[in-house]
This record gives sequence, C-alpha cells and structure tokens, in this order.
Amino acid sequence: MQIGRPEDRLQASLGEVTRLLETHRVLDTLIHRQEGSRRDLLENLQHRQNLAELHGRLRTLHPADLAFILETLPRDDRHLVWSQTPTELKGQVLVEVSEGVRRSLVEELPHATLVAALRVLDADDLAYLKDAVPDEVWHEASRSLDAGDQSFLRATVAYPEDSIGHLMSGEVADVRESGTLQEAMGDLRQRGPLPDHTDRLYVVDVRNVLRGAVSLADFLRHDPQAPIAGVMTTDIVTFKPDEPIDSAVKAFERYDLISAPVIDDRGKLVGRLSVDVVMDWVRAESDRRTLKRAGLSGDEDLFASVMDSARNRWPWLMVNLLTAFVASRVIGLFEHTIEQLVALATLMPIVASVGGNTGNQTVALVVRGLALDQIQLGNARYLVRKEVLVSLLNGVLWGLLVGFFALAIYRSASLGLVMASAVFLNLLVAALVGIAVPLALQRTGRDPVQGASVLLTFITDSMGFLLFLGLAQMFLL
Repeated sequence: MQIGRPEDRLQASLGEVTRLLETHRVLDTLIHRQEGSRRDLLENLQHRQNLAELHGRLRTLHPADLAFILETLPRDDRHLVWSQTPTELKGQVLVEVSEGVRRSLVEELPHATLVAALRVLDADDLAYLKDAVPDEVWHEASRSLDAGDQSFLRATVAYPEDSIGHLMSGEVADVRESGTLQEAMGDLRQRGPLPDHTDRLYVVDVRNVLRGAVSLADFLRHDPQAPIAGVMTTDIVTFKPDEPIDSAVKAFERYDLISAPVIDDRGKLVGRLSVDVVMDWVRAESDRRTLKRAGLSGDEDLFASVMDSARNRWPWLMVNLLTAFVASRVIGLFEHTIEQLVALATLMPIVASVGGNTGNQTVALVVRGLALDQIQLGNARYLVRKEVLVSLLNGVLWGLLVGFFALAIYRSASLGLVMASAVFLNLLVAALVGIAVPLALQRTGRDPVQGASVLLTFITDSMGFLLFLGLAQMFLL
C-alpha cells in the first residue's frame, strides 16, 4: 500500500515513467549504432527488460494517474506508453483523459484491441464514450453487457450530452418501503458491493416510485426491526433526466450533495447522479470555457501536431484581424489630425487600454452572475445602473489622473482635458458594452464566454480611438 500526498505520488509516478522512457531512448540510440547479431541482441534486451519494466509499472498505476501522464507526454513518448499500457486499463484511461488526447489514443488502437478495452467498462462509462469511438466498435463492446444494462445504455445515450439523463448512473441502492431495516440489509448483502459514492438508500414502492431516502447513518443507527417508512425522510432533492446538467451542478454545490436520485415524469426511480460525475463535468466545462475565452477549441491537445494546433486557432485569429482592420480605419479617419499633433499617437493606446480593462472586469462579473443565475429580469436594471455609476466614478478618477499625466508630459492643459474626457467617456462605453454583450449572447442561445472579450475589445478600441481623436480634432486644432 502506498501512503502519501496524491500530488507527490503522481509526480513520483510521472518521474519514474519519464526515466524509463529516457532509458528506452538511450538504448534505441545504441541499437542503431550497432550492426549484425550485436544489434539483434541489444534490441532483444531492450524489449525484454526496459519495456517489460515500463509495462509492469504502468500496470500498477491508477487509470486517472495514467491519463495524466499521457496528457503530459509529447506525442512520440505518449505513443510508446500507450502501446505498453495493459489492455484491461485502456478503457478506463480513455474515460479519464481529455477529449483531444482521447481522440489520438483511439486512432492508434486496432479494432479488436479497442473492443477488448471497452468490454471491461460498465454501462455508465460506455455511455460516456459513445461519441469518442467508432459506432461499430461501441455497439460490439456494448453487447457484452447484460440485458438490463443494455436497455439502460440505450436510454442514456438518447438524451442530449448536457442533460442529466446522459450522465446519470443506473447503479442505484434502493430498498422497499414496506420492509424493515434488517430485511433491507439482507437484500443489500445479496446484491454485492454498494455503488460508489453511496451516502443514502432510496426508498421505492412496488411500482418503483420514489418515496424517500434513508441515510447510511440512520440505517446503521436505528433498530434493525424498525420499519423503513418510519426512518426515511421525504425531503430530498430530485432531478429529471431531461434537465440540464447545469441545474444539478448548482444544487450539488448549494446543498452539499454526494448523490441524488433521478426520476421520470411518473416519479419512478430511473437512475442516480453522483458527485464524481458532477465534478468531472465542472472541470471539463471550466477547461472548455477557459480555452473558448481565448478563441481556442475546447478539445485541443497540448501536444497536438503543429498543423492541427495552427488550424484550431485560425477562425478566431481571422475575427481578431477583421476587428483590428476596422479599428485601424477609425484611426485612418484622423490621419491629418495625428500629423499635426504627434502626441496623440502616443496617448491614444492609453484610452483604449483603460476602456478594455474596465470592460473585461464588467464582463467577468456579468458572466459569473449568469452562470450562478444571479442575474434575473427583475434585477437587471439595478445592475445596469450600478455599473454605470461605477464607471462614472472610475471615469472621473482615472480620467483626471491620465489628464494630469498628459499635462505634465506635454505642458498642454487642453490636451490633458481632452485626454480626461476621452477616458471618462470610454469607461462609460466599456461598462455598457460589458453588460450588453454577455446578456445578448445568452439571449440568442450563445455561450456568453465565447466572443464577449473579442467584441468588447473591438468596441472599446474603436470607440476609444474615435472619442480621443474626435475630441482632439474639435478642440485642439
């Protein structure tokens, strides 16, 4: 048994695998320098010792740790480690790795090996990998499940990917309402191990309609002869399969849930949602949003090929290029003004930068409020009024600061006044845009994170240049 901090153990495993890979590269170099029988001997030694040691070390790793190691390795090293990973672990590793890495690992496996790797998975994991493997492979692997699991699997994959039904598990610890705690204990012992993350037993009637739940603490603490109906609680959080997973995430965080039952329209218990699934979804969604905020695809592999990585970045770079062209044309309208007063060229980036930063702060607050359902129709007007007042206060404060800066540098009170006015107005524009863009994207069914920063930067840059150069042309020339 290994005892220690998870991060220390993970880094130790990564270091050991890296050492074995380095040894493999050294031996491979020596092999190619030899000829004849000596080369064959060294090659045989390499495969029988070094690769066997690597295979044995990988066998002892947890699938999540092995997935992390694969994600941190360059493509050649990843290919070698994946080829030495035991087949019985490959399926679980595919469940744990990120989407971009998973795609490359699936492509490397022959049909028969991929089927064998998936056959060791349960219905929940097979449902998770439905869109990651070829259909013929998935259907062939799912035939190894029993009839009940196959039926649950077909029902689960029919739901949208972002729904609770797509992520729920069919493994549920349920007991009959009419029995006693002792009878329930005997029934549970016959079923075998409890599902992971079981914190309560769900109470159902003869029609499998959910009636309540009994926590494991109450189950163990009460008299074994006590009726289940007298011990159970009816105050439980339930979900429907067609509800969005976002609603479950908020409920799990708000009520500190470990698991929750999923029921259909008739109240029948059809599955269970557990905290590990919710946490995995939150992590994946956070990664996707972080990359989308920068205009990247949410499934890009860190060590993908140069061409694939470049192609993934082209669409957003094109959008940025188009907006930059528009902003440059705004400056082009005032070429004559800039020629007469060169100081404008050195000061106008300040106006755009301050507006962009203010707008990004507002966007971050609004996106967070939308994600937590804190922004509703009734309080949206107050939010707008509050952000406008904040921008007015900041506009006066920082406008005066940059105005005095311009006055001190260029000895021109009129230039300082124009600078202060442009910053004041651009901060007001940035606050309004920072509220309007995320709200508009959400209303149109788009992700408020994707596109908000680009649109905000385009508007604050263009308006900053227009306001500053326009005021300069009106009052300085």
